[in-house]
Amino acid sequence: MRRDSIFYKLFQQSPSLLFELLTNPPSNADEYIFDSVAVKEPKFEIDGVFLPPESENLGVVYFCEVQFQKDEKLYERVFAESYLYFYRNRHRFSNLQIVIIYPSRSLEQSDIQPYLSQLNSPQVNRIYLEELGDIRTLPVWVALMVLTTLEDDLATEQAKYLLARTQQETPEPENRVIMELLTTIMVYKFEGKSQREVEQMLGITLKETRVYKEIKQEGREEGRSVEARTLILRLLTRKVGKLPQKVSQRVEYLSLEQLENLGEALLDFTSMADLDTWLSNLGDR
Repeated sequence: MRRDSIFYKLFQQSPSLLFELLTNPPSNADEYIFDSVAVKEPKFEIDGVFLPPESENLGVVYFCEVQFQKDEKLYERVFAESYLYFYRNRHRFSNLQIVIIYPSRSLEQSDIQPYLSQLNSPQVNRIYLEELGDIRTLPVWVALMVLTTLEDDLATEQAKYLLARTQQETPEPENRVIMELLTTIMVYKFEGKSQREVEQMLGITLKETRVYKEIKQEGREEGRSVEARTLILRLLTRKVGKLPQKVSQRVEYLSLEQLENLGEALLDFTSMADLDTWLSNLGDR
């Protein structure tokens, strides 16, 4: 299930959703802007950054990480990314907050001893979705986040409930946005099922919604990316030799456009140094 894209859509549609999870949200939560940023030297990709309104002098910046897989170096990366970005933009912000969202405590990093001071700080917020309570008592936007964590049978039952609740309680156009996001979650969750099977489960017609068209297009683009990535890695190995793990991982994270550019550039490569130089200059292009 592609949870990264789902949570990106959720936060993009409703940036204030993040603050519904926090005990002490800012008073101007509705004015925050959700963005994704890149930090160069070293290259970091920060998926969830909530920026205070430009009209606010030295506001608080919020960093968000959604983690649905065990990562034993998660806190190393999150703190490094967040503090580096804050350091380079210190003139813009008065403070920072870090929010890490887990489906459950079982997926948290095992060794937290080096980071106890940060994790116990009021500036770091760890959210466990399964501990937020009954999905039917939660605000709809928060309930959508919890829906991504449920087992398939329970997810279907709760999705139907949320669809009915949204139709009854939520005015347009927010109603339509929520329904499309909920549909997105269920299509991703049951990607092994046919369109008709998912339609029957939810009692709706997906082909009539924008989200179904977007998901089909995303699937085609994902397939092209996988094919391009496989081909580029094979060509690089022939050109410059076996790739170190870090270099291979870096190539894995390139976008389709970047892979296409690399495919042209590698024709002139003669050594691993050429590839290292190309990757180092990537952020400047």
